[in-house]
Parts: sequence; C-alpha cells; structure tokens
Amino acid sequence: MTKNLDKPELDAFICFSLYAASHAFNRLYQPLLEPLGLTYPQYLVMSVLWAGDGKLVGEIGARLGLVSSTLTPLLKRLENSGLVARSRDREDERQVRVTLTPEGRTLRAQAATVPGCVLTATGMTTDELGDLRAKIDTLRVAIEGAVANR
Repeated sequence: MTKNLDKPELDAFICFSLYAASHAFNRLYQPLLEPLGLTYPQYLVMSVLWAGDGKLVGEIGARLGLVSSTLTPLLKRLENSGLVARSRDREDERQVRVTLTPEGRTLRAQAATVPGCVLTATGMTTDELGDLRAKIDTLRVAIEGAVANR
C-alpha cells in the first residue's frame, strides 16, 4: 500500500522510527549503566577509550560525531568521577589528551556484560544487528552528504 506523500503519516517517517528506537535504547541502557555510574554518552566515550587509550579530544569527538563544546563537559564529569585524566599533549600543547585512570580501566571489566544484555533485548542475532547497523550507517552518510551539499 502506497502512503500519500502529500500528507504523510507519522508511522511512515523513517526519522520517527529512528527517533523512537533511539529513545528505546536509552531506556534500555539506563539501568545497565546506572550501577557503573555512567550515562549513555559517558559510556560511549569510555568505549572509545577502552578500544584505544590516550586519545586526543578531537579524535574522540570525531569518532562519536560530537563537537568539543558537547564533549568537554562529558570529559570533565568523567575526570571528576576519577575515570579519566586530561592533560596537554606533549607534542602539541594546544591539544588535550584523555587517558584512562586505573579506575577507568577496571570499569571496563564491570561493563563487559552490557553488550550481551543489549543484544538479548533486541531479540536479533549479531548478524542481523550488523546488517541493520550497516544500513543505518549508509543512511546517515547519505543524509550527511545531502546536508553538506545544500
């Protein structure tokens, strides 16, 4: 059945489906991350650092698609929690490097169950989620390109 594009219904908006799914993920992650003392954005930052410690703020921002003005308060809260340390880069003092503290490295083991819990909650296989993620990434890149070409 073809939807009328002149008067689209909310259920036909892919943006609404992604928005609603994003909120569902936030509700899923909140009780999983609360015992770790992390918000979802903080968990993303920690995940970047767990994958490779000692990143520049700009590298973290690029990986997460966040600008410095959004990322800096997250990093300050993580630093105040004792999970990361920020310092001027030795090679370029204009840059700030973020490293995990011993507590931040230890937290990785405590967070190890989070991805499995999320996978179980989706009711999908890792292959199905990988395919879906790839399609969403393709969609995101296309939209970013369209926005950049305006």
